[in-house]
Amino acid sequence: MKIGIIGAMQEEITPLLKRIGKYTEIKYAKNSYFQAEFHGIELVIAYSKIGKVFSTLTASIMIEKFGVEKILFSGVAGGINPNLQIGDLIYATKLTQHDLDITAFGHPFGYVPEGAVFIETSSALNKIADKVAEENGIALGKGVIATGDQFVANPERKNWIEKAFKADALEMEGASVAVVCDSLEIPFFILRAISDSANDTADMDFDAFLEDSAKVSADFIINMLKKLN
Repeated sequence: MKIGIIGAMQEEITPLLKRIGKYTEIKYAKNSYFQAEFHGIELVIAYSKIGKVFSTLTASIMIEKFGVEKILFSGVAGGINPNLQIGDLIYATKLTQHDLDITAFGHPFGYVPEGAVFIETSSALNKIADKVAEENGIALGKGVIATGDQFVANPERKNWIEKAFKADALEMEGASVAVVCDSLEIPFFILRAISDSANDTADMDFDAFLEDSAKVSADFIINMLKKLN
């Protein structure tokens, strides 16, 4: 089995690479892809860079060039659900693009013709995550994650996203990875550790808690890999 693991930033994959230890770096399309083996699974690990375009490119390359059969995303997000605190884990049951707007043509926010407002993640991978959480006594949230090409640090925008999509968290890559995987029929899983509350202190919280939150997410992904071989 060959699995791709994506983080948006270098800080989000560094904990994974440290845990795995041995890997080979391959440079392609102005990025680095790290190949490794872990518990009998072939891995391809990369940080996509921030935003929907780069994450789309990275997911597509992992599938089409490296031949991964599943994709796991490990990273951080801003919390919308008031029950989520910094450091908490949540996985996406479905994802949406909160900044996709052709409402001028009578469509709902997040929708494009021949597309969908929401894309669901792999129920099989989600069940494995639930089992990992149960066995390790980890509180694991699940819900809607909204994606957009903007770092939200504005309570008004945050509240709008919550109302429009019933979103629990927001970030900048998940839904674009979802579009790629859904189109190419690749099972995928999106895990986020909360790094900020997407309000007017989000930039300060993000800088302070990025490294710790990314490690929490990466450690969980490692535990999932042990159940996928």
